[in-house]
Formats: sequence, C-alpha cells, structure tokens
Amino acid sequence: MTNETITQEEIILDDNQVLCLLTSEAKKATSAEVNLQSVVRMLNEEYGFDLDDMERDFIIEFVDPDTGKAKKQKVELVVFEKGKTHIQDTIIRICVIQDDKIKENDSKKGLTATLENAMAAVPSCYFGLWANGSSYHFLQKEDDAIGYDFDFTDLSDFPGEGETLADIDRADRSYSRKPANDSLIKVFKRAHDYIYGNEGRKKDAFWQLLNLIFCKLYDEKRRFIETDISYRREFWVGVKEQNTEAGRKAVAERIKAIFQKLKDNSMFSEVFTGNEGIELTDKGVAFIAGELAKYSFLDASIDVKGMAYETIVSNTLKQEAGQFFTPRNIVKAMVEMLNPTEKHRVLDPACGSGGFIVMVLDHVRKQIAQELFPNLDGPLLMAKYNSIEVNERVKEYAENSIFGFDFDPDLKKAARMNMVMAGDGHANVFHVNSLAYPKWDHPEEIAKIESAINRSLAVMGDIEDRYYKDARGTFDMIFTNPPFGAKVKVEKEVADNYELSKYSDAPEVLFIEACFNFLKPGGKMAIVLPDGILGNPNTLKVREWILSNFKILASIDLALEAFLPQVGVQASLLFLEKKTELSRQLAQDSDEDYEVFMAIAEKLGKDRRGNPIFKRDEDGAELLFETLTEYLLTKKDGTNQVKSRKEKVKELDDDLPIIVQSFLNFTK
Repeated sequence: MTNETITQEEIILDDNQVLCLLTSEAKKATSAEVNLQSVVRMLNEEYGFDLDDMERDFIIEFVDPDTGKAKKQKVELVVFEKGKTHIQDTIIRICVIQDDKIKENDSKKGLTATLENAMAAVPSCYFGLWANGSSYHFLQKEDDAIGYDFDFTDLSDFPGEGETLADIDRADRSYSRKPANDSLIKVFKRAHDYIYGNEGRKKDAFWQLLNLIFCKLYDEKRRFIETDISYRREFWVGVKEQNTEAGRKAVAERIKAIFQKLKDNSMFSEVFTGNEGIELTDKGVAFIAGELAKYSFLDASIDVKGMAYETIVSNTLKQEAGQFFTPRNIVKAMVEMLNPTEKHRVLDPACGSGGFIVMVLDHVRKQIAQELFPNLDGPLLMAKYNSIEVNERVKEYAENSIFGFDFDPDLKKAARMNMVMAGDGHANVFHVNSLAYPKWDHPEEIAKIESAINRSLAVMGDIEDRYYKDARGTFDMIFTNPPFGAKVKVEKEVADNYELSKYSDAPEVLFIEACFNFLKPGGKMAIVLPDGILGNPNTLKVREWILSNFKILASIDLALEAFLPQVGVQASLLFLEKKTELSRQLAQDSDEDYEVFMAIAEKLGKDRRGNPIFKRDEDGAELLFETLTEYLLTKKDGTNQVKSRKEKVKELDDDLPIIVQSFLNFTK
C-alpha cells in the first residue's frame, strides 16, 4: 500500500477525535469507533468491498415475530451489493462493532442480541461479523430444517467481494489475504491471548504461537522451495472445521504434520533443537490456525509484519539486563542513512529480536525489486517483492551477507523467526557474546560463525589477507543498539581485552571497540549510544579514541521520548567510518578538518507514554492531509488489481524522515 499526499487541508480535530473513513466527519475516538474504522479498512483492502458500497449507523427495520410490532435496530456497518441503492433489501454484509469491554455473550450487545437478530431481519444478508477489537466472529445464516427460522453457524472467515463460501473453503487456495492496517497485529494478539488464557500455557504462550507461525511461513515458502511440484496449501482451515471435534482434530493433525516437516528440513535445522512441539489442544490449534490462515505473511509489508511480531515479542521477552527494543522509525532512519546494498556484508552484534537486520534485508529487497522491475512502481512493484526472481536474490544475499549475534538464546531464536518472516536469512543469527568473541564458552557456535564467514568471503569474492582469521575485520556495515547501563556487568577478563577498558568498563563503551574490530577498514557503523559518552567530562578519553580510529559521519541527538515508555535514556545516533591505516597516519601528520552532519530529532512521532503524536498547526489543531491511498487487491483467481481511495489522514510528527533526507543531500 502506498500513500501519496496531495494537499493539506486544515480541519480541527480534538485530541480525542478520529476522522471517519466513510463520511470524513470527526468522531469521538472511543474504542468502538476505533474498532469500526479498523473494520472499514479491513473490508476495503482485504475483502475488496468499495467504500461507496458501505454505510455506517444503518437503521434496520423489522417486525417482531413474537409481538407483531414494527421495530428498528441500528447496526454499526453494512455492506450493500456492489453498485446497488443503499436500501435494506440490498444489504449483503452486516457488521456489529462494539467496544473492547463488550463480550460476545453479552445479553444486550452480544452476538445473538445484535448480529443474529439483524441478519434474520435482512433476507439478502447471509454473512455477518461481530467484533470488539480483540474478538472477531464471522457468522453464516442458513434456513433451518423446517424453513421457518434460521440457523447461525460460526465461520473462520466470510467471502469477500465477488467470492462465494466455496472460494474460501478450498484446501488448495493459494492466495490468502494481504493484511491491511493493523489486522496482523490484532491477529497475533488474539492468538497469543487465546493460548495464554484458554490453554493454560502462560509460561510458553509466545513460543507455542511462534511454532504455529513457523508452520504458516513454511507452508507459504513451499511456493519457492518445492518448485518441481504444483503448490497446494497445507496450512488451511475449512470455514466450519473449528465447529466439530472431528474438524478440529483434522486441523491439528495437518498443522502438526507441517511442524514435523519443517523441523526435518535442513533450512530450519538452526532454528529448532528438535525437542519443540505443538502442545496445544486440538481446539486451540484449530482456532490459532484459523486466525493465521486468512493472511499471507510473505506478501505483507515489512512494517506490518515487523510491528505485529515485535508487539508480541516485546510483551513477552521483558526488558532485562539493559535490553530494550529500538523503535522502528529509528531503525529505519539508521539503515536508510547508510544505505546498505547487495555488495555489503552487515552485522548487528547485539541483534535482540532482529530489528536492524530485518530492516537491512527489506531495504535491499526493495533495491533488488526496483532493479528487476524498473517499469513498475507503487502497489504493482510491491507485489513483486516476493516474486520468485526477487526472492532468489534476497535469499542469496541474506545467506551470505547478513549476520546477527546475541548473548540471549531466546532472543537469538526470536531474531531467527523475525528473519524468516522477512523473507530469509535466519541461518546467520548466532548465540554469542560479541564482547567475548572470538573466545566463548560455546566453541561449536564459534565454529559455525567462522564457517559462515568463510563461506560469505568466498561467495562475495573478497578473500584477502586479513589480520584476523575469523569474523573480525570482515564487515562493511554495522547497525546496533548495544546494551546500556550499570545493570550490565562485563566480566573483567572480557573487558581487559579492550583498550577502552582503561577508561570505562561500561558495555556500551566496549561495544564501540568491538564494532571497530568487526569492521573492515573503511567500513561504516551506525550505533545508538547514551549521551554521556558524547558529553561527560569523564568520557573524554573515549571520545578521543573514537576520533583517532573513526571518521565521524553524523551525530543525531534524540529526544528523551525515543525509548519511552520502555526506558528513560537520553541517547544519540552516531555514524562512523573506520579509518584505514593510511588515513590514520595522515590524521596524525596534520590536523583533521572535515564536515560532520549534525541534527537534533526533537520529535519522534510519540509522547512519553508511547502514544502517537501528529502534526499540528500553530493553534495546536491536528492537521489533516488529503491523501491518495493505493493498494493491491488479489482476486480469487490470483490476479491483482490496483485500487485506490482518497482520504484525509493525520501524519506523525517525526523529524527523522526529514533528517534522513537532509543527510543524504549532505553526502551527495
């Protein structure tokens, strides 16, 4: 999906208001309203229903069969038959949208009292949706055996524009829906909450969900892995399979068979130890699989997948021992400023859940797609991001050129998963203490790293005389946010290996030198550092060491809100280039004089609580921008159609995109 800003139109919105996509009217930002807008986008982008065929707050009229009295019922959203007049007789979908607190069994606002009642009153409507933000219930209406009443059946999904129930109930349906807006975030959260609350697996809910996500991805990737056969989905759930014990058992057997296949597949040998298993009930497997099966993960944008995945990762793997996740806008800015290409071998020596290496992979993927399809742009180009041609190049690049190290074995596994979701390249994520490298208590992991590095050097054709015969001195670029603070203690025997330990044993200081060691001469790095390193009198020697060994490319001060609400730390982004031996000698012979790009990011698109902040006018009113949104709709026959809509949207108040562009202009 692409957004092209056309004009700016000032419409006054209070802080607690949102703009309705259907009416362009300001509405109070209740949870029910936010849920409604999310469903509108979902029906438009995922299901193909035009906005012109939708209407909110529609009054349905009917006669109470018990009393014979005429009654009315307001429903939050209806969809009419394409191009038909907006009257009750042309309604084909009814959507009841409640706030987060209303449960489906509520006597007044639940499924039966609202959605079933409304669908019964509209002869033309056979499918409906009841949603409260965290729960989505799809219903089908059928005549009962006698023909005087209706039966309502729970479905895992309902048909989109031009589809029938049979179209979405095919086992071999190759094209799942591309998730829109926050759909994937909500799906992951629903799935995680179900495992946590209904399966009694509070300790390993995340990992059980991860196993099922792996199964889904593995099944999608078979499109590219098993090129000698006609692809048929194995990860699917019939629309009514969740309703019977036999159906749930069939789903569970299918999914567990996929899990065993992927564990036996060499591509995933570094991801699983072999002891993992899907340990949910058949009902649980069927529910989670039904949620995941609706969507194509590979075709979703990196931002959608990344935000969804990191939402559950960050809530599961708590910020301990100085670990916290770098916000996506900061990661994106750092990668865009150094602009890695297929020619660059990249490392994050403190990769966490893999935010930087995933962003690098996506950055290069876009370059490859643009090169291979120079005549395409917008949604049509995005549709090629996961084409066979692009995937082959991306896979080769990832396998040879992207590396991640982390001290935490759980985060290593999370990073591998994140890389799989991004496309490929999970094999080069290793469990290692980067500060202790190449000495480490796990020699088998060190051996794997060196094997991967030697393979990379051979493939990329840059085997040369190196000072070290391991991973040091081999990387063109490093992106990292090392652990900060007093909680992180570096063992003395490790710290003593670093020149900078004479001035500080703080991990963030030692990581500067570790990154220096990993870089080639002339290699570049982007690192997040606490401001104290760059400004405190007691770290003067550290700064002198940096100036002696690096050329400073850029320094960006970040607002305090950068890492809130996770942690309150004043930090900066430092961009450095490792000096060659010649440049070091020249610098010693004469005073260095070069320009350094400097900027202050005062606004980062969020407040201290992590809530988004948007651009405002001088009077404090939020600005709305008239925007043409283009998106790709995949039809049931597998063909794509570019669709668009005009809408008025708010824009995040974030200085980083402006800073990135200014830096790129500065370096031209």
